[in-house]
Amino acid sequence: MQHDHSTPALAAEPSLGEGGPARQNLYEVWGDTIDVRDLAISIAIGAVVSLGAYFAAKLLMHSLVESAQMARAYAMLVGILGCLAGGAISAFFFKPKREVLEHQADQGFREQVVADLLKEYGSLGRLEDLSPEVTAELKELQLYELFRQAQAREEEARPVNASVAPSAGAAVSLSGGRG
Repeated sequence: MQHDHSTPALAAEPSLGEGGPARQNLYEVWGDTIDVRDLAISIAIGAVVSLGAYFAAKLLMHSLVESAQMARAYAMLVGILGCLAGGAISAFFFKPKREVLEHQADQGFREQVVADLLKEYGSLGRLEDLSPEVTAELKELQLYELFRQAQAREEEARPVNASVAPSAGAAVSLSGGRG
């Protein structure tokens, strides 16, 4: 998608429909892809359901509640619930138009990111200190081995760095980050 900075939405894009190639009016609004026709119908559904709920509750509440002010307040509450119901109905009928595209970063890029993290923060910590959930996620994202290799390189380099005294002008931090 190409951004059109003069309007809040993006230019329409062609999309494949069920009957073959078709032109849909897809726009990006608040970071999500929408079809203008579906949006208009959803707004109409929300208006009909919420206003219908409000007016029905207003008629019903006037006969149940003594105070006209309380009847209006309860009707407004039912109207708000109608808004939620309209949103649920729209979500049921109109499925998301977004396409999730996953790409895998190349190994060189990942290694560069880890090297930048080491340069920025010093130590990355130890993999053994991570919770099982984080370890599982790193393995699922195929990052565990990369961090294990970085930890091994860091441990190999530690004795060499331990014998070198820090310069008088260098800031040292006990937390491993910048001082």
